[in-house]
Amino acid sequence: MSHKPLLVIVGSGPGVSAGIAKKFGSNGFRVVLISRTKPSLERSLEDLHQVHIESYGITADASDPNSLKTAFKQIRSIYGVTNVLVYNAAHIVPGDPLSLTEKQLIEDFKVNTVGALTSAQQVIPDMVERKQGTLFFTGGGIALAPNPLYTSLSIGKAGIRSLALSMAETLSPYGIYVGQVLIADHVQKGTYYDPDRIADVYWELFMKKNQREYLYRE
Repeated sequence: MSHKPLLVIVGSGPGVSAGIAKKFGSNGFRVVLISRTKPSLERSLEDLHQVHIESYGITADASDPNSLKTAFKQIRSIYGVTNVLVYNAAHIVPGDPLSLTEKQLIEDFKVNTVGALTSAQQVIPDMVERKQGTLFFTGGGIALAPNPLYTSLSIGKAGIRSLALSMAETLSPYGIYVGQVLIADHVQKGTYYDPDRIADVYWELFMKKNQREYLYRE
C-alpha cells in the first residue's frame, strides 16, 4: 500500500472540492472522492487524472448514514487510513421560513449536517489511535448571517459550524486538528471566490493548524 497520505472528500464536484483535491494532490496526497452520482464522480476523476493526481472514487449518498459507512469501510480496506477528511456536501434548496416544509428541512439537514457527523465518526478512531489527523468542514457565511431565502441551508450551515467547533474542542487533546472555512458568497471561477483560491486557504490551515474557523469573504 502507498505511503502517500490520503485525502478523502465527501461531496465531490467541479467547485471547492475540485480545488482542494488539486491542491492537496499536487502536494503529495492520494485523493479519494465520494459522490452520490457516478457521472459526476467520473468527470471529477478525469480532471484530476489529466493533471497526474493519484485519485479514486466511490459512490455514496451523504443523506444515508449506512451508505457513508459502507463507503468508508471500502476506503479503509482498499486505500488505508484517512489522514485528511473534507466534508463538502450540501443540499442547496431555496425557500423562506413560510414555504419551507418540515420534510424538506429534515431531508436537507441529513446532508448539510448529519452526514458530516457520520463521515467524521468513521475516521476519528484511527486518528485518535495515531494521535494525528485533520477534519475539515465546508461552512458558509450564512451560518453567521442567515439568508431567509435559503432558510434550510442557513440552518444546516449553522448546525455544521456548531458541530465542527464542538469536535475541535473534543479532539484537540488527541492531536487532531478540526477546521472549517465559512465561504461568504457564491463560488465562481475567475472571482475572489475562485475554488482554487479557496483551496489555498484549506492548505494554509492544514499546514499551520492555528485556526478553528476561517471566514472567507472580500
